[in-house]
Amino acid sequence: PRAERTMFGASPGVGATNPSNPNNDMVVPNGPTDGISCLRWAPKSNLLVAGSWDNQIRCWDVQMTGQIIPKAAQGHDAPILCCAWSGDGMRVFSAGCDKQAKCWDLASNQMMQVGQHDAPIRHMYWIQEMNCLVTGGWDKTLRYWDCRAPQPVAQVALSERVYCMDATHPLLTVGTADRKVHIFDLSTPQKAFREIESPLKYQSRCVANFTDRSGFCLGSVEGRVAVQHVAPGQAAKNFAFKCHRENTTSDIWAVNWIAFHPAHGTFATLGADGSYNFWDKDNRQRLKEFKKCNVPLTCGAFNHDGVIFAYAASYDWSRGAENYTVKTNQILLHPVQEKEVKPNPSNPEGEGAEAGAGDARAGGFRIGRGAGASCPPCRWRWLPGRWRSLTTSGRAGASRPGLADTEGWAASDSRMCAGRSPADSGL
Repeated sequence: PRAERTMFGASPGVGATNPSNPNNDMVVPNGPTDGISCLRWAPKSNLLVAGSWDNQIRCWDVQMTGQIIPKAAQGHDAPILCCAWSGDGMRVFSAGCDKQAKCWDLASNQMMQVGQHDAPIRHMYWIQEMNCLVTGGWDKTLRYWDCRAPQPVAQVALSERVYCMDATHPLLTVGTADRKVHIFDLSTPQKAFREIESPLKYQSRCVANFTDRSGFCLGSVEGRVAVQHVAPGQAAKNFAFKCHRENTTSDIWAVNWIAFHPAHGTFATLGADGSYNFWDKDNRQRLKEFKKCNVPLTCGAFNHDGVIFAYAASYDWSRGAENYTVKTNQILLHPVQEKEVKPNPSNPEGEGAEAGAGDARAGGFRIGRGAGASCPPCRWRWLPGRWRSLTTSGRAGASRPGLADTEGWAASDSRMCAGRSPADSGL
């Protein structure tokens, strides 16, 4: 009900002046004591679980009144790297550096082993349509488990260690350490139907499938996200954009996590710079930019109806042990307003538009915004107020939403902009 949604978040947690919670979001009590690696909401309720480097998997009941109740916790013998819910919301799966996949039955509060790898397990997902658990590990394998047998029902050898993964039946997307992306159709789970090289130049950090399963967003350590469609016929829709960068200092931060909103198909990115943003890929705009925490954000997730966004603030070791100075480990809950996540085609410049003089960043190089300035690789020209495409006859064609002022939407057709430098472009 609408009244309940309004009540959530009405009582603020930590004050907005707190550098570890500058957005005044609600703080989850009794949180992890070490780095937080994963957050997952139950599929049909507001139960939230989190795994961390303190070897614990914890569960909370988040009520729409704003009350957050710690429920229970279970342990592993080593840091936990991933977790997942069963389709009925009665069991929680977890895995990590002890190389074991475990199942936690919430009703009995019992835990049992259901899978094993030869190296740490980095990611896991429950596939309700197949009634099985899929795990990806640093032993370069993907394994499927029915949770009743000690051996996997299927195993797939991958090109390298699993660094990122997402599964939304029938699409399974796996990013590996060699910058490969293995794309599976789960109707034939034993073999990838397509394998591509990452469209991003640097190491893959996170991946999330579109809500309609037609593609995925891939984030890298270089502060960039690629929007990729699975069908080769939709390659013209692919593009990349920059985010989680500090223009004044030229600092570039990793994109640690991507999470899609379940209703609107928009998505959140969370970065090592301590910020999270909401984006609209279809209209190519940033919907909302939030204030930066003083520690990295490691993971996040929308709840089942998209009215609560949970995210974890804890050090991700991206800057080494010498910069482990702010020892904050907390989970925060943001009450989502519809205007923050709903696509807005009538506002193509987006919330991230910035007024004033300067250059527009376009996928890897600067393009001056003087009248008639153009980008040769992707054939976009700056006309009064916005970038516009050039048709084959040279006349101004369709508008290119938001390119002038957002953080750098790249060219969609050939991705030439995403890889070129100022010298290459001649601009």
